[in-house]
Amino acid sequence: MKVKGGMTVSKPQQESHSIRADRFVGLLDENRKILYKVAGAYAQDSSDRQDLVQEMVVQLWRSFNRYDAGARFSTWMYRIALNVAISWFRAETRHARTFVPAGEAILEVAAAPAESKELEDGLRVLWQAIDGLDALDRALVVLYFDGRSHEAIADVLGISSTNVGTKINRIKTRLRRDLSHPA
Repeated sequence: MKVKGGMTVSKPQQESHSIRADRFVGLLDENRKILYKVAGAYAQDSSDRQDLVQEMVVQLWRSFNRYDAGARFSTWMYRIALNVAISWFRAETRHARTFVPAGEAILEVAAAPAESKELEDGLRVLWQAIDGLDALDRALVVLYFDGRSHEAIADVLGISSTNVGTKINRIKTRLRRDLSHPA
């Protein structure tokens, strides 16, 4: 028996905690790229991205008791990570810190090495345009670029799959317009 926080914890409870922690670490490791994609979409600075990833991991661990093992971990992880990132972004904006567009961060984190200067420049311009989207639309774009289905995106964002399709089409139209008529 071990005393923890004034409570007695039996050996079986300690083992289940250890098993749970091992399972969490394994699932987190398998899906860690999700954290960096989301952090890259919301934080420009490397240290801010690392802080945001740490906040996501803490919240994932705090919420792990509520994870339904019958559901896909990656979907649950996206939902938590995006909620943390959006809250972090809003707090950063509220505290009047300067937000630098995530174009470079996304290129570092999510994009494969550019095959040409033209491709690299095109990606930078695209991500600068995406930075102009609101937090929900930016989250939708990150999930869409990750190849998620409309149903998976809807599940993560808590909207209907029809709404996902509508939003994607509107975002594409807006991005085409913004990219063909730069300010």
